[in-house]
Amino acid sequence: MANALYPKWKEAIVQASSNSSLGGTVKVALVDTGTYTYSSAHEFQSSLSGVVGTAQTLGTKTYTNGVFDAADVTFTAVSGSSVEALVIYIDTGSSATSRLVAYIDTGVTGLPVTPNGGDIGITWSGSGIFQL
Repeated sequence: MANALYPKWKEAIVQASSNSSLGGTVKVALVDTGTYTYSSAHEFQSSLSGVVGTAQTLGTKTYTNGVFDAADVTFTAVSGSSVEALVIYIDTGSSATSRLVAYIDTGVTGLPVTPNGGDIGITWSGSGIFQL
């Protein structure tokens, strides 16, 4: 699977639906693709499985010329299954309303990785996380 923006999120932003703005709390989760398979039908975090470690909040977000970017992230003391992908979502505090935004499995320094109890650093591309 190549990187993808979830179609349900794109639909939500076109319709200005609730919980579609990247201006709120946006998180990134480490995902084991042996457990989770991307689907264009997935809409909310409740569809996500295979999460490894604790999702991290994206800081220093920027939105320039349609490019979304944020500071690199560090997941601390991660153990568990291998990680081959990242999923970005808008966190509302409820998995039933936290919209899935992007599935990323290529072009990110640090992936794939097998957790060993240490930190996992994710370095975003110099050209941003994704572009609309």
